[in-house]
Amino acid sequence: MTRTVTERLIADHLVSGEPAPGNEIALRIDQTLTQDATGTLVMQELESMDLDRARTEISVQYVDHNLLQSDEKNAEDHEFLRTASRRYGLWFSKPGNGVSHPTHMQRFGVPGKTMVGSDSHTCAAGSLGMLAIGVGGLEAAMAIAGHPLYLRMPEVWGVRLTGELPPWVSAKDVVLEMLRRHGVKGGLNRVIEYHGPGLDSLSAMDRHVVANMGAELGATTTVFPADEAVRRFLRAEDREDDFVEVLPGPDASYDVTDEIDLSTLEPLIAKPSSPGNVVPVREVAGTDVAQVVIGSSANPGLRDYAVAAHMVRGRQTDGSVSFDVNPSSREIFADLTKTGATFDLISAGARIHQAGCMGCIGMGQAPAVGQNSLRTFPRNFPGRSGTREDSVWLCSPETAAAAALTGVITDPRELADRLGLDPDGFTLPERASVNTDMLVPPPEPEQARQEEVVKGPNISSLPDFPPLPDRLEAPVLLKVPDDVSTDEISPAGARALPYRSNIPMLAEFTFTQIDEAYPERARKVADTGHFVVGGDNYGQGSSREHAAIAPRHLGLKAVLAKSFARIHWQNLANFGILALEFADPGDYDRIEQGDTLRLTGLREGLPGGPDLVVRNVSKDEDYRMRHRLSERQIEAVLAGGRIPLLARS
Repeated sequence: MTRTVTERLIADHLVSGEPAPGNEIALRIDQTLTQDATGTLVMQELESMDLDRARTEISVQYVDHNLLQSDEKNAEDHEFLRTASRRYGLWFSKPGNGVSHPTHMQRFGVPGKTMVGSDSHTCAAGSLGMLAIGVGGLEAAMAIAGHPLYLRMPEVWGVRLTGELPPWVSAKDVVLEMLRRHGVKGGLNRVIEYHGPGLDSLSAMDRHVVANMGAELGATTTVFPADEAVRRFLRAEDREDDFVEVLPGPDASYDVTDEIDLSTLEPLIAKPSSPGNVVPVREVAGTDVAQVVIGSSANPGLRDYAVAAHMVRGRQTDGSVSFDVNPSSREIFADLTKTGATFDLISAGARIHQAGCMGCIGMGQAPAVGQNSLRTFPRNFPGRSGTREDSVWLCSPETAAAAALTGVITDPRELADRLGLDPDGFTLPERASVNTDMLVPPPEPEQARQEEVVKGPNISSLPDFPPLPDRLEAPVLLKVPDDVSTDEISPAGARALPYRSNIPMLAEFTFTQIDEAYPERARKVADTGHFVVGGDNYGQGSSREHAAIAPRHLGLKAVLAKSFARIHWQNLANFGILALEFADPGDYDRIEQGDTLRLTGLREGLPGGPDLVVRNVSKDEDYRMRHRLSERQIEAVLAGGRIPLLARS
């Protein structure tokens, strides 16, 4: 039997374990990616490990999230990251150089390599034939220090593509179709591998769009083959020598299968407030729009901006619409300008922002309450935009540009017919405007050892967490429904994000999207700690480990949920929070906020097997719970987290 691309990549990097679905395996990691919103903690974790120098082939620290320098905090973070990168031997991508994922793809991505990143959209690098996995910051730090990545072997989900996309339908509609079919939990414990003749019409950057939003399906990662499309991309970036062909075998078989005929797709859109809430654009056509934003790692390619510029060329956007453009990299911004597309966008009324994540992480561009915002972004979780009661829709650049022109949600096919637009009426350069001046290489080891890491007043030390006690008896401080995201646990946005290096301050924002009184109630029960009860897919979305550290700082001891999203589940274990799942999901309904729960015999019970019993003292009831922790994870949880465990060894 010949192997899939996923199986090839795993076999080439397997350190330990049997790669059968459900087994824990360990993988050697070649590259790492960190960004500023999560990277400050990674650097503090490297410091706590007493690391001398990065042991990966390539590690890069990007500054792409915390770009609104409304006061000194972000500037302090940037200087900390710059000096820490020099000290530990990482490349440093300066503010304004671009969003981490497309910039890494342009400058560092290599087919056949493995990568982890402290950002859930690290999976976008699968577009180059890499095995790229989003993880928590501590796992990224461990990889930088030369440790393998541990994960449960996922199933390989083969999605066969046939046909070719029709005019005014693009790669965003491919991944929205996947979300329409399967929802935000469809990819849990799976790698999505795209294959088939339909790939021939998708460029490497088109594939980036699809791979990026595999995170929204809950997938471990997404993988494409490294074929001629990838060779062409690397040639355009003056890196053809990095090309390695990585293809599936002719008889490769998949654990799960699906098929999409690209020729049958139509423009799609995700309604508020979930990436899985997908409908055809034609079904919601005519809905008023107040804001349109083009950019982000979910639609980062030059083509994505060029098609929008082509549609608005010589026209003015509707007077009721704020039309915002966030270039995804300095290189793409340069090429956009060389082709004249920047002029077309500005002339049509676009507001051009700096190259970075910006509104995608709630750093500016927050919409008004009660007004619809169409974005080419990957996520529309409640409040992520920076507006608590927002109404964010996710769509392709074609659909976004059509709405910008008309002031209402519009099928781009209908608008193109009305305006006589040619779908091939723009051209892209064969060679990219490669410029590496804002990528700072690490110094030589001897020089790096002399580097002083600069910590401003807003950068705190990592909290010290005690071991898990043998007995827990504490109140349920919060009960939340299905699909609660890490944005709702530890929000981003211009108010909270500047405190990402200051856990005590950041903790004051914990769960405030759901319950503003949570931090105050947590302080009142600091002596006993507390529980949180969650529904399905608890902790979906961003990889931010702050969603584990901040609640832990406030006394969270355990989360009882129907199920957990992969990255957050691992982050909870990394910081000593016990993650338990209901054996009978119906027991979720029997627990109320304010109930007192009791767990006993944990230090023997956790290593003894997956089953535990939690006592509801308030209701005189018992519930069977299960954990999915490996021996390695159990040891970390009992120690209070992986950092205390490392300190003991």
